[in-house]
Parts: sequence; structure tokens; C-alpha cells
Amino acid sequence: MHKQRRLPGCRTGAVWLGGLASWLMASMVQAGEKLHDPARGWDHLWNEVLVDITVIGIVFAIIAAYFVIRYRRTSPGQQGSATGLSAAAAVAWVVIPGFVFLADDLYIAAQGWSLWNTYRDVPADRLEVTLESGMYSWDYTYANGVRTQNELIVPAGKPVMLKMHSRDTIHSHYLPDFRVKEDSMPGRVTYLWFLPKEAGKEHLVTCTEYCGVMHSYMAGKVIVKTEAEFKTWLDQETAKLGNKAKMT
Repeated sequence: MHKQRRLPGCRTGAVWLGGLASWLMASMVQAGEKLHDPARGWDHLWNEVLVDITVIGIVFAIIAAYFVIRYRRTSPGQQGSATGLSAAAAVAWVVIPGFVFLADDLYIAAQGWSLWNTYRDVPADRLEVTLESGMYSWDYTYANGVRTQNELIVPAGKPVMLKMHSRDTIHSHYLPDFRVKEDSMPGRVTYLWFLPKEAGKEHLVTCTEYCGVMHSYMAGKVIVKTEAEFKTWLDQETAKLGNKAKMT
């Protein structure tokens, strides 16, 4: 009868898994960087998740391949016999891998929670715009009364916070380029903020909450201007409002 080879000892496994844990932690050391930009923070966290699941997948694939090759049956009648583990070895094989992979997952979860808390802390130096959503448009109102529809014009380099409500049903204001989304609903004010960085760019706005038969047409855009261009535009629109008020 063929005697089955002994599985690697708990000491070797502990050293190997400890090295893996160190490698994973080193790969995520950048997670402590400043997360004042939500889009950058979410991208960084997503990259860490991809690293995590890729490494775990490769590790398990290698272990599985090793076991299949090393302990394969070489003849039809061949049988193996299991080698017993000591109590310490059995506990080590359960606790050490569980600790390594669970600690890694908890670390990523903690980073997600930290990023979420940072995102909810809106910078004080910001541009505030009121958003009223409705079937089927986005209506933006600036502090001085200037209004736009389906076009949110903002200055580069300045955080923008939207104070949102809905005049009819639930909508969801989604800015995919900035990785942020928040529902707007009747009878309640919700908030969303993002940081546009590059002037001259346009970013998609879409509704991701089914709101009626023309839901798919409820789209808009964020237009990012330089600070000087934004000021010029805002002054022109303010002047138009003044002229309309005089005419009435």
C-alpha cells in the first residue's frame, strides 16, 4: 500500500503565510494617503480590492495545483493514508490562514469606512449649488439666483456641493467620472460633493434610479471652466437676471 506523503508542516506554512501578509500590507501602505478627492480615493480603494482578490486567487490556484500534482494517484489500485496532525498543527492550519486573509479583508473594509467618513466631511471652501430634479431634467440654481438646466458649470480646483431635492419622485444624481452618486427625493434635502480638477472638460450626469418612461433620457453634463472663465460666465448670467428684473 502506498503511503501518502506528509503535508507541509505548520511552521513552514506559518512562515509562508506571514510573508504573504507582509507583502499584502506593504502593497496597501499608500491607502493612508490624503483622501480629500473622492474620485482618487475610490479609485485607490478599488485598486487595492483588485490586488487583494488577485493575490488570493493566485495563492489558492498554486496550492490546489501543488496538491493535485504531488498527491495524485499513479496506478489504478493505489491508495493513500492520511497522516495525522498534532493539535497545535491543526489549530495553526485553521487560525493562521484565517487570520491572514481576514485581517487583510478587515484592513480594506476599514479603509473604505475611513474614505466614506472623509467624503461626508465636505471642504469649507466650496461652491454650493441647489439641485431640483424632476421628470426629466436636472435644474441647478446658484447662490445668486442664476439657473441652468442639465448643465452644471463649475470652476476647476474648487469643491462643488449639491444640495438636492426632487419635485416629484426619487432620482439619483450620478457622476461616473467623479465616482459619486446620491439620491434626490421629495420632502428631503440630500447632499453630494465632488472635486473638478481639469478645466475644459465635460463630464456625464445621469439618473440611476428608475423614475419613469423617459428615465433613460434624463442626462446632463458638468462643464469645468477655469476660475476666470467661470467668474466671467457667472457675471454675465447675473447681469441677464438683472435685465430681466428691470423689464418686469
